[in-house]
This record gives sequence, structure tokens and C-alpha cells, in this order.
Amino acid sequence: MRRTHSLSAAVAALGLMTTAACTTDPVTGEQRVSRAAIGAGVGALGGFLAGDVLGGRRDRTEKIVGTGIGAIAGAAVGGYMDRQEQELRRKTAGTGVNVVREGDQIKLDIPAGITFDTNSYAIKPEFRSTLDQVASTLSDYPQTIIDVYGHTDSTGNDAINVPLSQNRARSVADYLSTRGVAPARMATQGFGASQPIASNDTPDGRSQNRRVEVRIVPLTDDRG
Repeated sequence: MRRTHSLSAAVAALGLMTTAACTTDPVTGEQRVSRAAIGAGVGALGGFLAGDVLGGRRDRTEKIVGTGIGAIAGAAVGGYMDRQEQELRRKTAGTGVNVVREGDQIKLDIPAGITFDTNSYAIKPEFRSTLDQVASTLSDYPQTIIDVYGHTDSTGNDAINVPLSQNRARSVADYLSTRGVAPARMATQGFGASQPIASNDTPDGRSQNRRVEVRIVPLTDDRG
């Protein structure tokens, strides 16, 4: 049975803070997180279990179906996601992006080090070609919901890390949308340092925790 969970009011409010927490370098035009612009009082984030969809499955599905994209029939889900997984593995091979299959879902683990400079959410020019390949595949397989999560290590505090992670997730989603992925399919959330996948006590562990995850969920008729 599928379990669905909604964001708490505190987490939802954090999303509203992100656009006010950045500055633009007057020389390079690059956007960076401004420590002075970020207010205090950001609460801790709750975690998502595998299979959750940001904003709720019913609302997201109805919005996507409303754009003319049909849901996948139950028996066809596995094959549809198999083909998409194979295409993503082929197009991201050797780029540093890790393609993970989780049941009928696909997750792309993208290390922040290959995507962003320190404290920045401007996508590195050299990584754009990889995202172009990801966007091409996502466009070829439109019957999916796409959640983009941003994560940081524990260096600093939530007042810095949460907006940075949110802005990085939004940067990836915004870039994908400029390459033809329908915005209605995508949602973003920044979790700061609240969901580490390795120890923050070592440089290698912190490097692993600084990441963006793109989770691809099949669009089905199950809107519960």
C-alpha cells in the first residue's frame, strides 16, 4: 500500500524564504547565497519516505493530466520505467551522475561538486550538457512526475543550508524546463543538512551529502 505524507506548515514556509536569500555578483552576474540576507528562525526539516510525491499525488496528477499527458496503465509501468532507466544510464555514463532504480521509480543522484561552485546555485557551464541529456530523456518519457531535492552537508546552519539547497533544486528544475521538460511535472524542495547519506565528520562524507536528487515517479491513475 502506498503511503502518502504532506509537508508540515513549517517546511512549506521555508520554500517562501529562498528567493530573498541571494545576491548577484556585479562582475560575474553569478547568484550566490547571501548570509546577510537570510533571516534567523528556520526550523528543522522533516524527512520524506521513498515513494512520497511533493505536494501530494492527487493534486500533482490532476495538474499534469490537465496538460494533456495521460497516465500509464498499471501493467505497462514496469516496462516504461525500464526503458527510461536504460536511456538515462546510457546518456549519463561517465558524468558522475548515479542512476538508482527503486521499484518503479528512478532516482538520479547528482553530486553538488560537479553541478555548482561552493555556496552557489548557478549551474556550472560544463555540466549543462549532462542536464541537456537528462532533459531530453525526461521529455521523451513525459508520463512521469519529477521531484527535485537539494541537500547540503552540515557545515554552517539551517539559515544558510536550507535556502541554498532549495535554490539549487530550483536551478536544476528551471534548467530542465528551459530544455523542454513541462514545469507542471516538476516540484522542488530543499532539505539542507537534514538528510545525510554519509558521515559529516569526514571530507568525503560531506562531499557525498552535498547533492541534488532527481526522483522520477510514474504517472498512474492511483491518485490516493
